[in-house]
Amino acid sequence: MSLSDDHKAAIAKGRSEARAVRAYLDAVATKTPRRGASVAALKQRLDRLAEQVEAEQNSLHRLQLIQQRFDVEDKLKTVDGPVDHAALQAAFVDAAASYSERKGISYSAWREAGVAPTVLKSAGIRRTRRT
Repeated sequence: MSLSDDHKAAIAKGRSEARAVRAYLDAVATKTPRRGASVAALKQRLDRLAEQVEAEQNSLHRLQLIQQRFDVEDKLKTVDGPVDHAALQAAFVDAAASYSERKGISYSAWREAGVAPTVLKSAGIRRTRRT
């Protein structure tokens, strides 16, 4: 069974809206990085740990330092560059009303997920009563 061009366009639009909504919700949920979580700070920490591992005489302390180095290396792999919240918000505003209507998402659900009232208003999602 072949899908019509209209159906394919609707599927593509839904996926695009879902990506915009997910990206914005992820950005809202992510707190600002803690001090020292920058790439430069993590690399400095790795350098210090490498020196400490080499100098450490106590095998148990050395083992702990090696694990710390692994943890920092893993953290470094997951650190992203700066997030463009304005662009994510703009994409969310464009997609949220249609997505919300299609999925039956209420104003209250958006609020509990962390979306600010001003953003919801910009998106055209009106406040509703919960029954």
